[in-house]
Amino acid sequence: MLEALIDETFTTFDKVLTKQQATLKLQEIGTVTSVGQGIARVTGLPNVQAEEVVSFPGNSLGMVFNLDTDEVGVILLDKSDTICAGSEVRRTGRVLDVPVGQSLLGRIVEPMGRPLDDQGQISLAQRRPAERDAPKIIDRAPVTVPLQTGIKVIDALIPIGRGQRELILGDRQTGKTAIALDTIINQKDKNVICVYCAIGQRSSSIAKLIADLQRYGAMDYCVVVVASGEESPGLQFIAPYAATTMAEYFMEQGEDVLIVYDDLTSHARAYRELSLLLRRPPGREAFPGDIFYIHSRLLERSTHLKPECGGGSLTALPILETEAQNISAYIPTNLISITDGQIYLSPTLFQKGILPAVDVGKSVSRVGGKTQFPAYRRVAGDLRLSYAQFEELEVFARFGTRLDESTRQTLERGRRVREVLKQHQYQPLPVAEQIAILLAVTSGLLDDLKLEQIEEAENAIFQGIKTQLLEIYHQIEAGEKLEEKDIAILLNKFKKLIKQQ
Repeated sequence: MLEALIDETFTTFDKVLTKQQATLKLQEIGTVTSVGQGIARVTGLPNVQAEEVVSFPGNSLGMVFNLDTDEVGVILLDKSDTICAGSEVRRTGRVLDVPVGQSLLGRIVEPMGRPLDDQGQISLAQRRPAERDAPKIIDRAPVTVPLQTGIKVIDALIPIGRGQRELILGDRQTGKTAIALDTIINQKDKNVICVYCAIGQRSSSIAKLIADLQRYGAMDYCVVVVASGEESPGLQFIAPYAATTMAEYFMEQGEDVLIVYDDLTSHARAYRELSLLLRRPPGREAFPGDIFYIHSRLLERSTHLKPECGGGSLTALPILETEAQNISAYIPTNLISITDGQIYLSPTLFQKGILPAVDVGKSVSRVGGKTQFPAYRRVAGDLRLSYAQFEELEVFARFGTRLDESTRQTLERGRRVREVLKQHQYQPLPVAEQIAILLAVTSGLLDDLKLEQIEEAENAIFQGIKTQLLEIYHQIEAGEKLEEKDIAILLNKFKKLIKQQ
């Protein structure tokens, strides 16, 4: 009887012990050995993974960046006020991931997905890794559909296609963000979702941009990801990868997406700061040797997918700041070689009041021309070459040499083309209106007008095609070819409208 009771007691004890063991989980707890500006060194995490999120006291998070023999280098994603040498560090068991989904539309978030607006928590069911492989070559389709910016000089001379990567670069205060902002505003009612990623910008500049997006009704189809200059360099470093993951969700649902990285100069500097603090070997200009790779693996994620893979597209507009117009510096040349073209903004043109200050001679689109509407090729096919020739000719004409009649006419036509390509901010134009004014100027209808009369004639042409030539207007908007009879009708109408001014 006693033996049976002892056996039953041990059996019950074994069952309880087994149940407790099943619910217990081993957890690695490391110790902070030192803390720097945005980084921490940790020991005691022998099994931690690269890019794994770790937790510090006060719910501060960090991402494992360096896996050294004796210690782990962690970049901090939150403020480090509560972290000091000797603090505990706990593994979370998951690599850095961000929330994705439709609920992000219209919201302002930080790279980790936490809301920065006053609209409450975001209900999201999915999380995806911030670092993801780029789509395979076999899953990609050619870039065939234009992405209209609404800016005449870009859509006509440097066109962008959906799935393309077009770099915007120039010195400080030359209008780089203004071009990206107008492009986002122009996507209204065009079924394009926009993601704006602010990296290292001033909080006041970001607030102004968000206010502009709200004023023009663009926030309804926008996600704004913010890692301002006041944030840790680690948060600035992960920002573009997190924003791209959020954008890829929509692309994989078959949507067309536009993502703006503003700007990758700040991103490169944040990465350089982290790398130097973590003692990664410095190379040219103190940037580590893999600075090209960190941007190429980011921008390679932009593409146009095949229909069987969803058929969505991700178009990237990375922004880059140059110093003293030096586009042959290290980071600019890296990004120029990664992207499919560049839009260069000249401070000289900006100072002359030629806005947007796009330098047509130094700007190029290596893909978008294949996507351009036929009407652009019919009306402005030779405009890029003739405009570049005009700019060269204008330089020589300043020496005061005597000009023949044909040269004088070329200069006069070129000045009117330049006047037509000027455009106010926040006023992106529909395709048909762009085609109308380009047809008028290339056909010589504006040659007899003074430069100060061009804007008035332009407005008359816009009103005329919208109200009196609706059939041709819709034909152009639908991407159809312009026939000779259509061009004759347009020119006759424009002549009458100009005479009435």
